[in-house]
Amino acid sequence: QVQLVESGGGLVQAGGSLRLSCALSGVTFTSFAMGWFRQAPGKEREFVAAISYSGGRTYYDDSVKGRFIISRDNPKYTAILQMNSLRPEDTAVYYCEASRRSTDAVPTAQIAYESWGQGTQVTVSS
Repeated sequence: QVQLVESGGGLVQAGGSLRLSCALSGVTFTSFAMGWFRQAPGKEREFVAAISYSGGRTYYDDSVKGRFIISRDNPKYTAILQMNSLRPEDTAVYYCEASRRSTDAVPTAQIAYESWGQGTQVTVSS
């Protein structure tokens, strides 16, 4: 059974940085691509970034490209989202999600992910 626990959210001023972590347990980490999604109040959950199970491939939504960096530490079963140059429009609950893969792909669609954590709140003040 996949268990995901996010941490690292909080309140930050515009232009600041936050580092989100996601710990996975219960399954073999290297069988899963990892993704970060976010959901703002009154909006649908949207894709932010994803990384393949090897860590060799990444993909970003245009809204965060050049500001956010996704990475993973496979021995530690952890996925990281480094968020820089934060903007008020980045305010949302951020979810770490896992997608079991047989190839080193980078899924971006919500439907490709089977498991997610409880979410962590990120608030960016102007």
